[in-house]
Amino acid sequence: MGSRRAQLRSKVPFECSTQAGSRRPRGGSDPSFSQIEKILTEADGAGNGVAGEPSSSICVCSTKASSCPAQGSVWGFAGCPGGHSCSAVLLQELCLYTLGNLVVESEAVRKQLLPQGIIPVLASCIQSPHEAVLEGVGYVLSQLLQAKEAPTEIIPLVLDSALPQHMLQLVCSGLKAGMGAAVEFAWCLHYIICRQEDNVLLLGLGAVPALTSLLLDLASQIPQDAPEGLELLVCPVLRCLSNLLAQPACQGQDGRLLVALFLILQCFLQQHPFLVQECLWLLNNLTADDPFFCSALLCLDLLPALLQLLTCSQMATVLVLTVLCNVAEKGQLQCQRLLQQPLLAQLLPLLTLPDPEAVGQCLELLHLLFLHCPEAAADFTRQGGHQALEQHQSTPELQERAQALLDVVRQPPGAPSACQVTLAASS
Repeated sequence: MGSRRAQLRSKVPFECSTQAGSRRPRGGSDPSFSQIEKILTEADGAGNGVAGEPSSSICVCSTKASSCPAQGSVWGFAGCPGGHSCSAVLLQELCLYTLGNLVVESEAVRKQLLPQGIIPVLASCIQSPHEAVLEGVGYVLSQLLQAKEAPTEIIPLVLDSALPQHMLQLVCSGLKAGMGAAVEFAWCLHYIICRQEDNVLLLGLGAVPALTSLLLDLASQIPQDAPEGLELLVCPVLRCLSNLLAQPACQGQDGRLLVALFLILQCFLQQHPFLVQECLWLLNNLTADDPFFCSALLCLDLLPALLQLLTCSQMATVLVLTVLCNVAEKGQLQCQRLLQQPLLAQLLPLLTLPDPEAVGQCLELLHLLFLHCPEAAADFTRQGGHQALEQHQSTPELQERAQALLDVVRQPPGAPSACQVTLAASS
């Protein structure tokens, strides 16, 4: 059983979720094709791009426009129709969203953009004070980072640039940079983190304490004046922390993070239940190998709130049980604290679920409870637990563990159980 428990309670990184898709600039109507064509033609004619390659010209336009905010609010661009001056911000936004849509649709375009310097262009544009431009940069970057070739061809270039530092700063500035930009860059960080085995650079930039502080700030806003769409920012921030904390030897011992997680769970449970799974993944990675967070969960009296999530969804059931296993593994004192709640009564109906993963994790938790608190086996039997175990004797993936627990609950009082023998052998 030992190796199985280690596997079940290991820190689990999130997989990347794909959010690619074409998008329009935020401001109302799209410019006409003739306007775009004229801008690109003028840029190519100036010798700044490769003729016949529109992505190159857009890249040039973005580069030119990115220098504008430092010089003034409006910059007369030669490619604007009729010779009229254009807003540099609007031009940048147009270029960025056009680039982003091209990136989504074509691997050839992505491969063309890299040697043309798309990453330095984005590193320049990300320093813009304009929310619309920042959101456009985040859109382009998020599309690039989701590409299949990103781990080998794109992410190394991004990490070698100033982008990670700027992204982290913009995300952790809360909502000062604007909700849309913060959400885009939070997803960008997630795509980088989850597609690498080693995130030394982001850890060195203080990503864990910075994102923890951000989550605390966001949680403090939820009960009173949470801005609309806050859940869209909370989700990637939770994923970033979950994956960073899955890194070897990465610790972030701040008990306030647990309180923040349960505030988020309480406030978003009804309207945005998808956040329950996100919070529980993070809670699992916090408690997987860390006695600090296991003790904090008990000392802050958060166990009742956690147990309320047992029947929230199929995945929530598995994750709550996994967190409870993380706590129970720490020893007798922790198991006694767990048993002060009506835990055994809540586990009984879970043993009848049709989900083998949930039932298996429930059996795992019972094993740990009986191991450290043998008296719990007698209580479980009095509540009819042996009958619930007997129904799994014929389930191939569960029968071994179910039979081992049946052997324990059938032991006469005072006799050393198989669980106690296991504990003695391991000590």
